[in-house]
Amino acid sequence: MTIKDKTAIVGVGATPYYKRGKSQPQTMEELVGKATLAALADAGLKATDVDGFAFFGGGFDTPTLVETLGIPEIRFTAMLTGTGGGSAGALGLAASAIITGVAKTIVVVGGMQQILHRYGVSTSDYPPTPYNTFFSAAGLVGPGHLFALLARRHMHLYGTRRKHFGEIALSNRANAQNNPEAVMFGKPMTMEDYFNAPLLADPHCLFDFCLENDGAVAVVITSSERARDLRQKPAYIMSSTHGGERSWGRAMYWQGMSDEFYASSGQQSVARHLYEVAGIGPQDVDCAQIYDHFTSQVLMQLEDFGFCGKGESGAFVESGAIRMGGKLPLNTDGGQTSCGYMWGMTHIREAVLQIRGTSTNQVQGAKIVLATGGPTAIPVSAALLRGE
Repeated sequence: MTIKDKTAIVGVGATPYYKRGKSQPQTMEELVGKATLAALADAGLKATDVDGFAFFGGGFDTPTLVETLGIPEIRFTAMLTGTGGGSAGALGLAASAIITGVAKTIVVVGGMQQILHRYGVSTSDYPPTPYNTFFSAAGLVGPGHLFALLARRHMHLYGTRRKHFGEIALSNRANAQNNPEAVMFGKPMTMEDYFNAPLLADPHCLFDFCLENDGAVAVVITSSERARDLRQKPAYIMSSTHGGERSWGRAMYWQGMSDEFYASSGQQSVARHLYEVAGIGPQDVDCAQIYDHFTSQVLMQLEDFGFCGKGESGAFVESGAIRMGGKLPLNTDGGQTSCGYMWGMTHIREAVLQIRGTSTNQVQGAKIVLATGGPTAIPVSAALLRGE
């Protein structure tokens, strides 16, 4: 048994994308609750219809949501580890529960609130252990520093240049100019602006980093049969996979990967299984919402998911392939570097809008859309959605 096309996303909801720390006086529970209610309203459903939750990351829990939203009974609740690496994989948790009859209506919700804790410097808050002595002793205080080492290795091996990172940042920013909900709406950027930005972790400059936001995004998933009777055009879940190979392991948190994996996003096996379940290949994908916590990792995901050969992603993006009208329009809402950073849930939201035909940067005839989660430590994840 596979999950292919047996479930669908029928509702999407989100809060505004607040700048880091600006969501007060709302609590995390309020943000997540508002996104959930908005997604249910979008689907034409009510809180009393919900009987399951699937999460990734943390900061809120099932009993609090059940109490605050007035949900009468929960039959399924599960969390995929891996923070943003699990965003697309959480769809698979929900789909599996629905297919096996455990639950009928499951909400996948993710959110963050960086009032007391700033995710961009998270590694500096970790207590000392034998496992993190490498990066703590080296002064690598955040994920941007750790991924910068992988970026530099890719440059060394394949001749990748900062202008290739800049192309991803510029493409995202251009897409954000058509999206009023994007944090960087009304703030265009040039390649000169990109190169004039301060280096935060060589070779990563300011515009290679994702935004720092508060907020929440939720989607509602149910069976394909039921989806056809609801308000919105269904976005069928063709495939959702999560995991990763031992050679990737804790990724940048252990720096022990071989060259094959070090200059990668660690998603080769996830991509392979994703396409196998869906019965398609990368050539069938109409657009992609690729996890862009750092622009360098977008390049490596393009390679791992088969859109170009190993080491060829720089030339691929430089050709204009990821721009609107190109071979593979990318991060059409502006991505996490220019629209909003919600641990990958903005990518799920935009993938659904593309399937519905309602994106602010609509890809003509978009039928199949890829959304990825991570890269970070295992599990990393991905999902393929399709329209009718």
